[in-house]
Amino acid sequence: MLLRGILSLVLNAVALIVVAQLFDNFQLEGFGTALLAALILAVLNVIVKPILVILTLPFTILTLGLFLFVINAVTLMITQGVIGDSFVINGFGTALLAAVILSILNLLLNRLVKDTLTS
Repeated sequence: MLLRGILSLVLNAVALIVVAQLFDNFQLEGFGTALLAALILAVLNVIVKPILVILTLPFTILTLGLFLFVINAVTLMITQGVIGDSFVINGFGTALLAAVILSILNLLLNRLVKDTLTS
């Protein structure tokens, strides 16, 4: 269980680094910062995200779940605010696109690792 959590954090950090390479407006200084950002995102996803999901449930239903990407972008922006100058996202549009790509990358990486571990 602990190993799976650590592996998930490392995979999220790798996904953050990949996204940082894709966007000029998304800056991340090193793997340590990516790991810290992944940890803060995990905490925000446990504490803040459920509250945001409940508060925005009508929008989420109307958009057939696409509003969840906006919530993910908000958690990315909060993470940026907590970390400071070593993790910078310039603009909400960049955060929104990054949230979409992070979701896809996390899905692919977690599936790949899960398939590898169960084989």
